[in-house]
Amino acid sequence: MTLDDLPPLRDALAAHGLMARKSFGQHFLLDLNITRKIARLAQVGPGDHVIEVGPGPGGLTRALLETGARVTAIEKDARFQPLLEAISQATSNLDLRFADALAADEAAIAAGRPAHVVSNLPYNVGTPLLIKWLTGPWTPASMTLMFQKEVAQRITAAPGEDAYGRLAVIAQATTDTQLLMDVSARAFTPPPKVTSAVVRLTPRADRPAPARLDALQVVTAAAFGQRRKMLRSSLKALGGEALAAAAGLDPQVRAETVDVAGFLALADAWLARR
Repeated sequence: MTLDDLPPLRDALAAHGLMARKSFGQHFLLDLNITRKIARLAQVGPGDHVIEVGPGPGGLTRALLETGARVTAIEKDARFQPLLEAISQATSNLDLRFADALAADEAAIAAGRPAHVVSNLPYNVGTPLLIKWLTGPWTPASMTLMFQKEVAQRITAAPGEDAYGRLAVIAQATTDTQLLMDVSARAFTPPPKVTSAVVRLTPRADRPAPARLDALQVVTAAAFGQRRKMLRSSLKALGGEALAAAAGLDPQVRAETVDVAGFLALADAWLARR
């Protein structure tokens, strides 16, 4: 049996009586045209290792395998084991892990080699997983991820935009971010109440060192925790006006207007004061 011999996704789901679980944030992407487009946008192919979180019935998994990439799929919902094992029987390039991705050791999975993350992320864990990959000890070679469009905008927003906040600063300090495409709710089963979007994140060559990145998380948490206040007030516990001045920033501006370079300067100033 080959990948071409597998039954259509809708038939496979129906045969096993499977439906999406709201508690897991599941929405099945069954349109193979879209899953194949995501696989192309991920720029993966033969010789590449892809980690996919939340494959569900395996629509995106099939598209990734069609590129010739080797895929490690991490699925929390054991109901999908028969469907995913059927895909595994059709190829030698699929490694299945039934586990919680939030607790997964991606460094061990990657085994010291570059690995790309490509996923239609479950809505309820998408942001925590992204933060884990942006700030944790393991750095993906690239990430091509689907989120609710609101989250995608929060990742790619520029200073002064409504969506600009802590997630944008951390994402853009560590990666180059690009919003690639919108995906209509009609592409999913069941259709979510929101539009989705695919974002690609590529690690920056000047990614902050761990201590600097930790400091960036501290200052952004304080600044955006009270985003409508001036820096001299929102950063009061960290040094307030003196900290802003040391970073070369006007203490009277608000966090939502400070660019990524400004927040890195704040992180450096906070580290220097410790």
